[in-house]
Amino acid sequence: MNIIITLSGLFALLLNLKGQEIITFPSKDSLIITATLYEEDPSYPYIVLFHQAGFSRGEYKETAPKFTNLGYNCLAVDLRSGEHVNSVYNETAKRAKDKKLPTEYLDAKQDIEAAIDFAYKKSKKPVVVVGSSYSASLSLIVAKNNPKVKAVVAFSPGEYFGKALNVQNSLKNFDKPVFAACSQREYSYVVTLLSNVPENLKTIFKPAEHQGEHGSKCLWASNPSSKEYWLAILMFFNKIKQ
Repeated sequence: MNIIITLSGLFALLLNLKGQEIITFPSKDSLIITATLYEEDPSYPYIVLFHQAGFSRGEYKETAPKFTNLGYNCLAVDLRSGEHVNSVYNETAKRAKDKKLPTEYLDAKQDIEAAIDFAYKKSKKPVVVVGSSYSASLSLIVAKNNPKVKAVVAFSPGEYFGKALNVQNSLKNFDKPVFAACSQREYSYVVTLLSNVPENLKTIFKPAEHQGEHGSKCLWASNPSSKEYWLAILMFFNKIKQ
């Protein structure tokens, strides 16, 4: 790939912003999920964005509009395990608490499945799933052998579920392209976690010049190495479009 074209694409990616709409749809257990829809073109496939622990769809308030420049619509989702970030409160989590439903990390798996189904039905095209921290791990689990998922972008995946789920073992025979991004400190851990993913399917990225950030916060402009992460993501998306 021509690096001049890549840098030009990165420049456009970081500048362009799109409109948004708040929508709702049911989870697997009928809990109503709140999400922000960023629609570039109704015919485009979707990137479905999931937040980290204690956060909301607001984790992607800055970055979701930039993802649409990759030729996708985006859906940033409130999972039932979370709270708030960037002045955006997690409405799905509030509903779950009001209904006295469990809100542990694993309980959000059904929300991820429902969001993927919802986005797939809108375009009839396989989605790219983006997860952050605990939702990165769940995104990998849900994507495996799922024909509705084209690829996974996993920011700081890990073993966040105790004895209830071993992520590393669950990824045996994984069948999708994976881009995993992490901080320098997390790198060796993520390499081990993804050891069962075939080498030809995975890209594991850490920044060269700075420590980096945990989760998709690495893409925020406040992170000194954000442009490194964005360039690596742009290259990955160019690869999976080929």
